[in-house]
Amino acid sequence: MLRLNKYQKALAELHLVVFIWGFTAILGKLISVSALDLTVYRMPIALLAMWAYTHWRGGLPSLPLRARLALWGTGLIIALHWLTFYHAIKISNISVTLAGFSSGAFFAALFEPLIERRRVSRSELGLSLVAIVALYIIFRAESGFAGGMLLAVFSAALSALFAVLNGRFARIYPPKAVAIHEMLGGWLGIVPVWLFLGLGGSGFQHPSAQDLGWIMVLALVCTAYPFLASIRLMKQISAFTLVLTVNLEPLYGIAFARLIFGESEHMSEPFYVGTFLILMGLLMNGWLKSRSKTPEFPTPDALV
Repeated sequence: MLRLNKYQKALAELHLVVFIWGFTAILGKLISVSALDLTVYRMPIALLAMWAYTHWRGGLPSLPLRARLALWGTGLIIALHWLTFYHAIKISNISVTLAGFSSGAFFAALFEPLIERRRVSRSELGLSLVAIVALYIIFRAESGFAGGMLLAVFSAALSALFAVLNGRFARIYPPKAVAIHEMLGGWLGIVPVWLFLGLGGSGFQHPSAQDLGWIMVLALVCTAYPFLASIRLMKQISAFTLVLTVNLEPLYGIAFARLIFGESEHMSEPFYVGTFLILMGLLMNGWLKSRSKTPEFPTPDALV
């Protein structure tokens, strides 16, 4: 029987999380409400589910005010990431959005050395540049979706930023406290915008019964568990490895979209060449990390 060490078990669970995340773009297209409405409805449902789980497992640990403020701010970054991600799907399609989202590794390779106060890794930067080349190939092939692609790249930058921040938080604070405070902060931060736009004349878009069902699936299955697990796993996995592994999400999502939506998600050959390069970068990162004898992140003593 194959026995895995703690790091390998963490990677295996991370791949399960990413597989689940592969369905989020599908749900974003199935749900007819706007990206803002979707985010506002999704976050409190996920928050309540995580709070119930935490209460069942012993309650929510208390945190100092400074920590809560930092987590609430990070939660707002997460909310903006979801908002831009789903809006990119609305104005382009799933495949283009997920391809743009795969640029997150490039941003993680830049953000992580700054936040963790370590040198820039040449291998990480090189693999990130491969992702950028792949993105350029995709962009040239699918220029008709430039707006969605650029918005997806911006969403990827936000995703990389909160992943790096969570890498620090997860090694200082209990992961369940990090997850709940971030979800709370994100929802409280985005609701005023939602209310302002609704009261300002554009109106609120209430979900249909079918939309509400899909939102429940998105919040409970694709958000609550994966979000908690991803933060917990960052005790053992660096933000760069997490973000690069999340590059599998576009591959899963594009495959699911092609099966479910058919020709509307059919892309040109260069698009799939770029996607293949992204996968090769992921495999190369795993190989390099398996040969490295240095830890993926600083010890807690190095954190301030």
